[in-house]
Amino acid sequence: MRFEWDGDQDGLYRAFRAFGEEALSKDVTERDRAGAFSRDDWSRCAGQGVLGLLLPSEYGGSGCGPVDYVHAMEGLGHGCLDNGLMMAIGAHVLAVEVPLWKFGDEDQRRGYLPGLAAGRLIGANAMTEPGSGSDALSLTTTAERDGDSYLLTGRKCYVTNAPVADVFIVYATVDPELGFTGVTAFIVERNDPGVSVKEHAEKMGLRTARWGEVELDGCRIPASRRLGAERQGSAVFARTMAWERALLLAPWLGVMRREIDECTRFCRRRRQFGKHIGRYQSVSNRIVDMRIRWEISRMLLHRAAAELDSPEASIFPEVGKLYVSEAAAETFTSAMQVYGALGYSSDGRAERNLRDALGMTISSGTSDMQRVIISGKLGLAWPDTEGDGEGR
Repeated sequence: MRFEWDGDQDGLYRAFRAFGEEALSKDVTERDRAGAFSRDDWSRCAGQGVLGLLLPSEYGGSGCGPVDYVHAMEGLGHGCLDNGLMMAIGAHVLAVEVPLWKFGDEDQRRGYLPGLAAGRLIGANAMTEPGSGSDALSLTTTAERDGDSYLLTGRKCYVTNAPVADVFIVYATVDPELGFTGVTAFIVERNDPGVSVKEHAEKMGLRTARWGEVELDGCRIPASRRLGAERQGSAVFARTMAWERALLLAPWLGVMRREIDECTRFCRRRRQFGKHIGRYQSVSNRIVDMRIRWEISRMLLHRAAAELDSPEASIFPEVGKLYVSEAAAETFTSAMQVYGALGYSSDGRAERNLRDALGMTISSGTSDMQRVIISGKLGLAWPDTEGDGEGR
């Protein structure tokens, strides 16, 4: 795999890194404590083209491929201090724009994608329910056909961007007895009758990406806002999750690299027992391991991005999501050890970065579920019956 960027790609990385450093708010500590989402920064990101990176130009986008997207978002993650904002952008782009682009009809694409790319609309993905987390397709939200409309009834929770969203991709079943084959995707607008949104309690991390609950009480929407065919929702969700898992952690490549550089500078300044602490092998080994994890993370995400358009089902979206999220948590745990009490203090960034990184091990499926999915793709989830395995 090559990591030699051409001028346009390198320029995109540098432009996004500089934009994050120079144009986005630096008051993250205060907004993190308040759980405040920055609409100003959201609008700045839209103006810079962040929200439309993946979309074709006819829908207001830049037409970047997945690998270019990873490279660009790595730059933005390096420059931007607000991990919650990066999470909100990922939820908007990958779980709303992508399924609309890949599965929507032309009216749906032209009706929603330009507004989403320009930041006039904010999107949210509503899948998780109180009784279905990892078992995402075991839904109780129903969609009842009524002439040229559907009536949606159910409750969604832990929906990133819900308190600020204008558009929701909602998954519901047209027949609970059909299991995952009955799942269908719908486009729901915030002002549709029967839609109510409530903000969830404070989170441990990623606090500037607000989340909430979406309740659908006989919400009537036109059949023209069904996304894809009826009972195609499981395919829509699976494709969406492949893109999200492959690309959601891209900004964290930049966050991790920034932390490695800052830890290195700190080790060159900080003296204990008459020596710079970087001369102690226990400290230097931590920095080396941090750098190795970053290098592996970078290769995995670029591989996952490169295989997104492959006709073959790849394990790399789940492998990348699993490894990079856990590598980020380990990186900031190590950084806290390097900084000592300063790292544990909320005056430093390591503490907030660690809280945020732990949230990424849960978003888009927990680490345990990524391992379950990977094992299934490796053929390890074979039916447990007599004589079903080779060599038995």
